[in-house]
Amino acid sequence: MNSVSSIATKQKEDMQSQTGAPAEMPLIEINRRLSPITEERVTEVCECVLDIVAALFNVSGRELRETGRSSTSVARVRQIGMYVAHVILGLNMTEVGRGFGRDRTTVQYACHLVEDMRDDDEFDRVVNMTERVTAAAFRHTEVH
Repeated sequence: MNSVSSIATKQKEDMQSQTGAPAEMPLIEINRRLSPITEERVTEVCECVLDIVAALFNVSGRELRETGRSSTSVARVRQIGMYVAHVILGLNMTEVGRGFGRDRTTVQYACHLVEDMRDDDEFDRVVNMTERVTAAAFRHTEVH
């Protein structure tokens, strides 16, 4: 079982090889150093991630954005989106929670759940593909 930090470290190293950015800095963190990320920008970034996972998993964006409980399949897609927003884009869990309309502890639970499920090779491939698509979508945009 991997920890969120070890997964994040591996992803950062992968990002360095793909983007040339320092391995210790996620995409958003690079821009955060230039200017602080605004609440509005966090919302925009999370909305984009929700759109990406909705398209990748053929799930309604409206269902992903609904408050309250969802079916397991919709919740799982949302959890993958939260995980990717945290690990790949470098948003902290509080920011991800606000952007996804959830609590920080819900994001923490999602990250740990996704990380534990990555022991399954097929699930890991799906999450890895989601990470790559998300990283590519944000590679040439300014996050701040």
